[in-house]
Amino acid sequence: MQIRILAPHWGSNDLAPQAFIDKVVAAGFDGIEMSLPLDVAQRDDWLRRIADAKLDLVASQWETVFHPQFHEHRAALQALLHNACAARPLLVNSHTGKDFYTREQNEELLALADAIGREHGVAIVHEIHRSRFSGHPMLLKPYLDTLPGLTLTADLSHWCVACESLLEDQPQTLDVTLPRVRHVHARVGHAQGPQVADFRAPEYAAELAAHLGWWDRIVALRRAAGAPTLTFTPEFGPAPYTFNLPYTRQPVADAWALNVAMLGLLRQRY
Repeated sequence: MQIRILAPHWGSNDLAPQAFIDKVVAAGFDGIEMSLPLDVAQRDDWLRRIADAKLDLVASQWETVFHPQFHEHRAALQALLHNACAARPLLVNSHTGKDFYTREQNEELLALADAIGREHGVAIVHEIHRSRFSGHPMLLKPYLDTLPGLTLTADLSHWCVACESLLEDQPQTLDVTLPRVRHVHARVGHAQGPQVADFRAPEYAAELAAHLGWWDRIVALRRAAGAPTLTFTPEFGPAPYTFNLPYTRQPVADAWALNVAMLGLLRQRY
């Protein structure tokens, strides 16, 4: 099984497309995870540059966060997923639904995503993320129980916050969740936040070990299933994910440097 490690566009949005792609190639990533412009000319320009650089693509959609009302959210999700799938990425990572929608509403959105993915022949996976239908293990579990085809992006840092723990008290949660994972956001969280200041620091050894243990299990499960590829995106983000010092607002760490360091760790481990 190939492990493909992607650079997040998040945090580098201010760079021109070619400048970002050159930065990704120089760092040694296998590809890019990004939300593609809805403007077809801009989208196709990105796709040409990515192809010319021989990089993989995971397309993401997160902009439904701007549409909290259900019918607007549904319309935005439909447009964004069609646009993402049209790029023929390895997969699409979707921020789907809301934690305050009814179960029926979230299931309607998941069914819509499934239909769009089948239409295009592209896998759409749904990110574990605060405020989405998957924002807490007990919110997600009913969907896992009734939707056998539901697949996930594991960003388990969000559950550390939601559960105020490293999930050590609920192994059964991981037993039913990890087999559904098809993509991993490799960011290290802690019980009070979705991103530690610097995962390399010794004070975060327990948090790093917990996340690595989860990722190890996901790799083993996908290998056992005969999957040809598993994708990881180191996803340490800009402020407010990266802490800023008060008053000066200087970041306590460089998010891009953390992502490159995580790339190195994943390469060595897998």
